[in-house]
Amino acid sequence: METAEKLRILADSAKYDASCSSSGSRRASYGGIGAPTAAGCCHAFSADGRCISLLKVLYTNYCINDCKYCNNRVSNDIERAAFTPRELADLCISFYRRNYIEGLFLSSGIIKSPDYTAEKLLEVLTILRREYKFNGYIHVKGIPGADNALLEKIGLLADRMSVNIELPSESGLKLLAPQKTKQSVLEPMRFIRNNIAAAREESKKTKAKKYFVPAGQSTQMIIGATKDSDLQILRLTEGLYKNYSLKRVYFSAYVPVGNHPVLPKDIPPPLLREHRLYQADWLLRFYGFSVSEILDEKNPLLDPLLDPKCCWAMRNIGLFPVEINTADYETLLRVPGIGVVSAKRIVTARRAGRLSFEDLKKLRVVLKRAAYFITCSGKYMFPSLKMSYDFIYNSLTADTSMLPQLQSGNQLSFFDSAQLLPSPRERLTSVTGQF
Repeated sequence: METAEKLRILADSAKYDASCSSSGSRRASYGGIGAPTAAGCCHAFSADGRCISLLKVLYTNYCINDCKYCNNRVSNDIERAAFTPRELADLCISFYRRNYIEGLFLSSGIIKSPDYTAEKLLEVLTILRREYKFNGYIHVKGIPGADNALLEKIGLLADRMSVNIELPSESGLKLLAPQKTKQSVLEPMRFIRNNIAAAREESKKTKAKKYFVPAGQSTQMIIGATKDSDLQILRLTEGLYKNYSLKRVYFSAYVPVGNHPVLPKDIPPPLLREHRLYQADWLLRFYGFSVSEILDEKNPLLDPLLDPKCCWAMRNIGLFPVEINTADYETLLRVPGIGVVSAKRIVTARRAGRLSFEDLKKLRVVLKRAAYFITCSGKYMFPSLKMSYDFIYNSLTADTSMLPQLQSGNQLSFFDSAQLLPSPRERLTSVTGQF
């Protein structure tokens, strides 16, 4: 099989892994410069905000496992292919030299055994780093069940590693992925966490820097394949951040790829639910919220009509309004419509004088939401309106223009047309997390 054909098959098989922020292009290049390919090119964002083009591909889509939710399961009749380590390393370098990519996102199905698969991934990374002296970004999947010695060697060559937890509960794993256990996923996570911490401590003591997964680790959960509630998902997410020092938990709306009796059928991917979970995740990571503040046993599901921050504010309406000119930074972060960047701008700007609602507009505060929860110099933006719970809730839920777009359609992939890509404003809010 030709390398280009392998790339087509294995890049398409990799699109279901969401633990790398991505988008793609099918732009024709007739008479132009560059030759973007529909297969494999994706984008990720570095810690300093730079956009990095990656080759996102599987080493192979052959797999000995039979996970019912996975398109690459052994029982699924699909096109199969596998690179050789040399073949994949050469492909990556050729793409890099043509300025198609700046790095590599590498995953794989399990062939023969976890150790054998990990050895092949290690061989790819060794050729790239040692032979070609490639210093670009590499994100590689940690293989559950692989020997720790192999994971350590991979971690010394990779920038980021991820071990997918796949499903929110152990019962879900037993039902849909019987070859996997919760422990088989958490053990490599723990090993990677400990080695990252050890490398950092060693680097502090010696002049020689030791780099082990310097960009940290991440994971992915499939949403909607099981009946787990949003509360269960977010509790697990919070635990992963606290106990395993993860940089990011990715949520992937379940796409029907099988006909197993326990899997949901004939339903669109729950994209709106995925969106709300990402918003809640942002609150956990950057806004100082805990899961118990967002959801509880009485309310285990996120509101489809309101973002989680607005929901919290409505449940705690007695804490509002907040005076914009005196509230501290942590309090400002809890106001709907004020994000991390906006809160910092407010704290800085009010040193020069008292702020008005016009000033807040200039600071890019989303007054469409914030106006119901703040005052400027003791006054509401609309002093004649009675700020009751029902009035605020009805006002906030009146604009549902985004809901049909999120509820319908297929999951985004590299092969989507440009018309399905987010607007410039949506891209901005997605990147900055302002809400």
